Amino acid sequence: MKKIIAFLLILGFASSSCEPDDICDPNTPTTPRMLIQFYDISNPSVKKNVTNLKIIGEGKTEGVVLNTSSTTETKYLSNADTVLLPLDTETDVVKYKFILNFGNSNPLLVNEDNLEIKYTRENIYVSRACGFKTNFNLDPISPLIHTDASTADDKWMQYISVAKNNIANENEIIIKIFF
Repeated sequence: MKKIIAFLLILGFASSSCEPDDICDPNTPTTPRMLIQFYDISNPSVKKNVTNLKIIGEGKTEGVVLNTSSTTETKYLSNADTVLLPLDTETDVVKYKFILNFGNSNPLLVNEDNLEIKYTRENIYVSRACGFKTNFNLDPISPLIHTDASTADDKWMQYISVAKNNIANENEIIIKIFF
């Protein structure tokens, strides 16, 4: 009888230390990035490719580069007319520098615009394995502040529109930039 009780205790302790395999499925939706699409200002229904555009987040040294031969920069794009940018899950504002003609040997052709994006965050529990994801809602009153660089020149982004305020996935265009 003592052997049976000892065996059951050992079996009980051994099985209680097992944990289920908690692995987050790669297809599980996580915190979305913001999809921005570029359009031709002279024909607003036509998408426009951007060449030599570098996008840098405030306080960062490296950024996203569209349509260049650079291999040292991170590329978050599906086409040269769209870009996915992350929003900060810790604050309600993010600032980006959009540098057109980045890397041009003539500094007069390089044009920098700044874009400040204001939003609120909503943390959503996904699962034990995946944790939380954050959805974003752009500020309904003033979601964007578009300014020129410290060296004033003409803004290359001529018009910016918010296509959708709720950022819950990466498949929907959130901001349209016309130039």
